[in-house]
Amino acid sequence: MVDTRTCEQCGAVFAPRREHARFCSPRCRVAWNRENARDSAAGASALDWSITAMQDATGRLAAVAGRDRPRAFAAISEAVWWVTIVDATLVRYHPDTYDAVLAGQAQPERGQIEATLSGLRFVRNRMGQYLDPVDFIQPAEGHPGAVKGDEAAGGGCVMAWVWKKVPEPEVASLPARGQAWEMTRFRSYEAQLAGHTVGETFDRAAAFLKLAAAEAALAESVANGRTSRPAAEVPAP
Repeated sequence: MVDTRTCEQCGAVFAPRREHARFCSPRCRVAWNRENARDSAAGASALDWSITAMQDATGRLAAVAGRDRPRAFAAISEAVWWVTIVDATLVRYHPDTYDAVLAGQAQPERGQIEATLSGLRFVRNRMGQYLDPVDFIQPAEGHPGAVKGDEAAGGGCVMAWVWKKVPEPEVASLPARGQAWEMTRFRSYEAQLAGHTVGETFDRAAAFLKLAAAEAALAESVANGRTSRPAAEVPAP
């Protein structure tokens, strides 16, 4: 079964080459953006408040003690939700800026960022529906990177908690392309989350998303004539 979508601009049926594709071509994406300036403004507003919520959610993790297990799991779940909301908002409303900022990262950091965000999408899709938070995360005690005294403290700060290995997802009910995307997210989870700390994961994801959001806001201001890019960034004629 082939996964197809309808282009939101011209109505053509196309096979998406990326998970969040909405248009059959760059031309249709540009045309849609021109015709939906009001929607673009709504996207900027959505990005503003979702960035604030993400910063609040990830910032709270450092204050959550591991001994308070229900609150710890809830805080991590909330951080996953807001990181993936910001990621999706950027991909939907600012795909060119998102791709450009990602391309500007040096390797291997670029691959690590991509895989981290992909792995968090896997957590978002599976947590609560197929697996519980406790299936994804374990306190730091017993982990090679745990700080001495964590065990006695009941797991320490949740930033030191570690992502667990999880079973390979059942994907038979999905279309072929959907199966490929879900398995890509699972492999990303295995590569950049499993065995790594919660703090490492959210620090990397949030840093990239804040950078991409700042660039998106600047691009929006330049497009609307509210400001201009520094001279060094203006392409030569």
